[in-house]
Amino acid sequence: MKFVEQSLKQQSGQICKTIEVDVTDHHRSASSMVELEASEDCERDGPDGDGLYIPPLNFSMVDNGIFRSGFPNSANFSFLQTLGLRSIICLCPEPYPEHNMEFLKYNGIRLYQFGIESYKEPFVNIPDDMIREALKVVLDDRNHPILIHCKRGKHRTGCLVGCLRKLQRWCLTSVFDEYQRFAAAKARISDQRFMELFDISDLRHLPMSFSCSKSCMIYLWFLPRRRRSWKC
Repeated sequence: MKFVEQSLKQQSGQICKTIEVDVTDHHRSASSMVELEASEDCERDGPDGDGLYIPPLNFSMVDNGIFRSGFPNSANFSFLQTLGLRSIICLCPEPYPEHNMEFLKYNGIRLYQFGIESYKEPFVNIPDDMIREALKVVLDDRNHPILIHCKRGKHRTGCLVGCLRKLQRWCLTSVFDEYQRFAAAKARISDQRFMELFDISDLRHLPMSFSCSKSCMIYLWFLPRRRRSWKC
């Protein structure tokens, strides 16, 4: 399996680390194949032999071809294979785990890594440029199906999805409601302020081949009546 490592850079430093798989070569070393297949067999059998698929923490569909979750582990690989992923966006700065990299190699999945540090309030600093570049990856349907994840699928993932919702013309009430559904008691005012102030004007020209206002209307239908707003 051949990999090409690329980086998007600005004067301030590296924005995105990209691992691109040459999907024309499907061969792997025998040791890697045995190791991964043995792991997958254990996941399918499970302790009760029921063969159930296990989605990652906080997994959900964002839109057609776009998914979100917490950090996947080996127990989730069989489930992720059913999605037919082309790309994964990781919003964590740490090196991607070796076992996860083997999964990407085996399935021809491209990794986009935007290293956003995780801080607790009041020291949260969300880099606008990284979110902007990550949105460009999400909006490019050549990367679909795509999975967005951070560690827990709450804050960093929530901010990226929230900025996507603004591009989809969601009202802020609905953007914040979705964010809070995943962040729950860990919701941060700083994250919501970032989403509110995030400028989408220079991204409006990018094409969106997936649903926009329609997804907003469907989502809002399930909100409590007092929180519905049809001005998206």
